[in-house]
Amino acid sequence: MRALSLRAERQVLRLRTRLGRRTAVRYLETLAVALQPQGWRFVKFYRPEEFPTPLPMLWVHAGFSKEVGIVVSARATPGGTWGYYETLRGRQGFLWPCGDAKSAAEQIDLFLKGRMFPGTW
Repeated sequence: MRALSLRAERQVLRLRTRLGRRTAVRYLETLAVALQPQGWRFVKFYRPEEFPTPLPMLWVHAGFSKEVGIVVSARATPGGTWGYYETLRGRQGFLWPCGDAKSAAEQIDLFLKGRMFPGTW
């Protein structure tokens, strides 16, 4: 019975994420604004006419080194909230709740700096 409940919850979250495209884009826009003062560059993969992807994504990278980056998405989470996720890791890639873009930007900043300079962070 518990397995059925978990599957149903996953399906509901997936549906909320797909139907909440505008909400996800709004959260990603807010994150992009919070990341801009820290000097990160980004590519927005959520304009349907240019990038017809089912899940809106924001690629955050260092301008000089595109090898160091992270693709972020906003997904529905339990309890009617939303969260920022590392897209390639799916639901296991939770980064930060969407209500606090400034803290999420700090978390992403630390993550990317750690990848750029592994011995110093």
